[in-house]
Amino acid sequence: MTKIQETGDRVLANVERVIVGKHHEVRLALVALLCRGHLLIEDVPGTGKTMLAKAIARSLGCTFRRIQFTPDLLPSDVSGLSIYNQKTQEFEFRPGPIFSQVVLADEINRATPKTQSALLESMEERQSTIDGTTYPMPDPFLVIATQNPIEYEGTFALPEAQLDRFMLRIRLGYPQPIEEIVILDEQKRHHPLDELEEVLGVDELRELQDAVREIYVDSTVSEYIVRLVGGTRSHPDIYLGASPRGSIALFRAGQALAGLLGRDYVIPDDIKALAESALAHRLIIKTSSSIHDVQAGHVVRELLDTTSVESVHPTGQTGGPRDLRASAPKAAGA
Repeated sequence: MTKIQETGDRVLANVERVIVGKHHEVRLALVALLCRGHLLIEDVPGTGKTMLAKAIARSLGCTFRRIQFTPDLLPSDVSGLSIYNQKTQEFEFRPGPIFSQVVLADEINRATPKTQSALLESMEERQSTIDGTTYPMPDPFLVIATQNPIEYEGTFALPEAQLDRFMLRIRLGYPQPIEEIVILDEQKRHHPLDELEEVLGVDELRELQDAVREIYVDSTVSEYIVRLVGGTRSHPDIYLGASPRGSIALFRAGQALAGLLGRDYVIPDDIKALAESALAHRLIIKTSSSIHDVQAGHVVRELLDTTSVESVHPTGQTGGPRDLRASAPKAAGA
């Protein structure tokens, strides 16, 4: 697990040369990457969403394509299409930008639902079926989507099936004043992204992704995850709770976070630190509750406070008490 931690710290430090003051959010992005999951970054324009995606791609040395989503974008502009070649008298497939190892779906909520649906098969099944032929996605395959809040004009809310395919959703937020001064100083003459170097090769990334799957998760931790997710399905303010895909996302993300923190087992505080990012975007609030400004994040935090963790034994040992706080990350918003 030391290798996962050391490599993660190296990538984290490299990305933070561009993204200042967002240590927790950058770490969550690495968690999604190590889990072979997809990341949704939601915030107002100008907060560094696109820069984060570009910095991750350059740090990894993966092939990178950017798709600028607009209302007139067609599904074939994303997935590609078959074109008739008059010389060979055959149809030739021209792959779209989705066939890349790191794909930036910029302002994804500005495209129509029909175009957004072009990503569904690719994100979940790692393949794309075009004109009856199925083409595999490259390995690794990571979609980093950015979106502006849906209150802004000219946007379309992402359908529930699309949101459920994102492992984590993060918000960058505005930097602190001192951090914004650092950003201004660093960009006085050139952008730090221009000098970013590759720190992790594709083969090494695949090895880390396989190693993360071997991190131990005790059955009591799995039960805690299920109780937490189950709470979203019975909560009085929730119309639609998290799916089993949400449980799997929380399980996998817990493994990756534990590895990044140098542990070979998952503790409850790993789950707590990830719960809001992994579950909140999967929940649909009842209309009667949304009128009273009930937010999905508030519900997840409430469930974290009310779901018991007393019987959880993360290392599989039920012996004497163990102090888990020293190596535990802080929960989001703590």
